[in-house]
Amino acid sequence: MDYLQAIVYGIVQGITEFLPISSTAHLVLLPWFMGWQDPGLTFDVALHSGTLVALIWFFRTEWIVFARSALNVAQGIVSGPNERMVQFIVVATLPGAFVGLLAEDLIETHLRTPLVISFTLIALALVLIAAEVLGRRQKSLEHVSWMDVIVIGFAQALSLVPGVSRSGVTITAALFRGMTREAAARFSFLLSTPLIAGAVAKKMFEWANGGVAGAELGVLVAGIATSALVGYLAIEFLLRYLATNTTYVFVSYRIGLGIVVLLAFWSGFR
Repeated sequence: MDYLQAIVYGIVQGITEFLPISSTAHLVLLPWFMGWQDPGLTFDVALHSGTLVALIWFFRTEWIVFARSALNVAQGIVSGPNERMVQFIVVATLPGAFVGLLAEDLIETHLRTPLVISFTLIALALVLIAAEVLGRRQKSLEHVSWMDVIVIGFAQALSLVPGVSRSGVTITAALFRGMTREAAARFSFLLSTPLIAGAVAKKMFEWANGGVAGAELGVLVAGIATSALVGYLAIEFLLRYLATNTTYVFVSYRIGLGIVVLLAFWSGFR
């Protein structure tokens, strides 16, 4: 991979990580359509470290407050909404972390295929339509319940399947639970931070033991920096967009892309 490809991957990652259209799907489909070598899960997670930086910086005020509140929770003090949110984030992260530890090899070797992605893109789009139609869209973050957290947490575990989309499935679950679109997106971003951080930390540990060549490291840095910048802009865009708009534009994109991929696969493309 050269620097130009790394930057393109970073742009794609930064946009698709936070929009409900699946970053993993696009990182698999991009080399398939372009004839590039699939960079694999390691580069995928490296790009996620860039979007992790974007998440932490965008929500830096909240995370500073949550860090202080986490100390209170550790001491058994749960006296306010910030401590309660810390508990929510921890509990909602557990299903995804558990599934990720158990199924990483299966996902990497069997599910990162265009055929799987085409079906998951379309399937989640149809479920998102139902969430838009049936969701009451009344709850703000201040009114999130434990049942909301459990449902959204288990939904987030499904995002490990390529094409599902972490933001897509958690926003969908939150809409079904009656949250507003903006609150659903904000909660989705907060929940994604620990999982992305855990995946990045795991890969960095592997790199520290296995080593990364200098040229490879430079390409990784280019991709990470690009995904961080573009990811920050994508977060800002989605929160503003969902404050006054539906998710149907993303539904249409998912269905359209899924159909294109399915037709390409059936036609014997590459």
